[in-house]
Amino acid sequence: MKKLISLVMAAAMLTFAFVLAGCQSGSSEQSDDLSVWVKETDYRDYIEDVFELYESETGNKLNVKTIPDDSFTAEVTKAFKEGNGPDVLLHYNDSNLAAIGADKFLTLNDQAWADSITAGARAYCDDGNGNLVGLPFWESSVSGCYYNKTILSSLGLKPASTQAEFDMLCQALKNIGYNPLFWGEDCGWMYQFGLDPIFADDPSLLQRLNDGQIDYADIPQVHDMVQWIDSAYKNGWLGDVKNKGYDNVSAPLASGDAVMVDIWDTWFETDFQAGTYGPDDFAVMPVFMGTSPEGSYEGGNLNMMLVNKDAKHLDEAIEFLEFCAQPEVYNEVFEGVPSVKVFNDQDTIVTSDMVVAASSSIAKLERASTANPKISGYSQEDMITAFTALFNGEVDVDGCIAMMDELRHSAMDQAQ
Repeated sequence: MKKLISLVMAAAMLTFAFVLAGCQSGSSEQSDDLSVWVKETDYRDYIEDVFELYESETGNKLNVKTIPDDSFTAEVTKAFKEGNGPDVLLHYNDSNLAAIGADKFLTLNDQAWADSITAGARAYCDDGNGNLVGLPFWESSVSGCYYNKTILSSLGLKPASTQAEFDMLCQALKNIGYNPLFWGEDCGWMYQFGLDPIFADDPSLLQRLNDGQIDYADIPQVHDMVQWIDSAYKNGWLGDVKNKGYDNVSAPLASGDAVMVDIWDTWFETDFQAGTYGPDDFAVMPVFMGTSPEGSYEGGNLNMMLVNKDAKHLDEAIEFLEFCAQPEVYNEVFEGVPSVKVFNDQDTIVTSDMVVAASSSIAKLERASTANPKISGYSQEDMITAFTALFNGEVDVDGCIAMMDELRHSAMDQAQ
């Protein structure tokens, strides 16, 4: 009898272990529930929270699969190519999504919640033809030129509203003995802020570049940007750029040794370590890098919920997005998250005073993040390589642009 009980218990434990393993793997083949795929590092608290809220309030179940970052792109691309994609995919609107194919997903222009998305978020989620391809469900930020308003005020200087004014401001600060604009040769994110307005303002130019019809070398504004950075470095406006990266940004801003930096607002919440100066001493103006006379801001990169056209549970997938787009839902799961608005009725996030104060300027000059996510073969590391060669005097402006083209083509070839 004891042996029979032991066998029954062993079988039960084996069954439980199998079920548990199935839940942990999240494989869509093991469940008939609505399937959702998420990159492992994108499984943030608010994503987990909205999944749990959906299940508790609707009684429906989600089959969530988290995929390691290093295999995410290959696995997702292969699945959609073979017709085995999930019902809902969380993905950025970038060149990797283009590789999967926008035609694999529903356009969502006619959804009731479409008009609830802010203009900046809507621009990011556009497929290039005016179609809304996903529900943005992510934290957002505003990248611009953040400046120490306390120092400028004490010197009788004002923030810039044009490229010419910015150049004069940099020179004035240099003459007084300040490092006008923090720059690091390992700060690869900065270059995209200059490229954004070039391609965001002319989607056909972006398409021609990605199709191989033209190169950076054929675009005058790219030359203008590289020329401006080269001149700014030689004028001493960028300070000592050698061997400086993300970890080196905070100290000179906090001490006042550097007055300005091209970065995003949530950095002050997550990484800035206050010293002589704190976040309250800073404000934001547009980035000026020789490519836009009035400067520009970069909107946040947003994870979107995309609906597979061939979803096994198509109606349920659309209803899931409708659930997530309810104000009471996103306000609950994003409560206290440092962000700018993604939805017009979003009121529980923590938006910096810097962004609020500059809201009219941002509304006028913000561009959707374009260079890093949408230029095929674009790599921050490759941009660092090209500009380090420029700073070291190994190449001139044209040589730097040639390296940018060569490295981008090499990355595209490797991807293929």
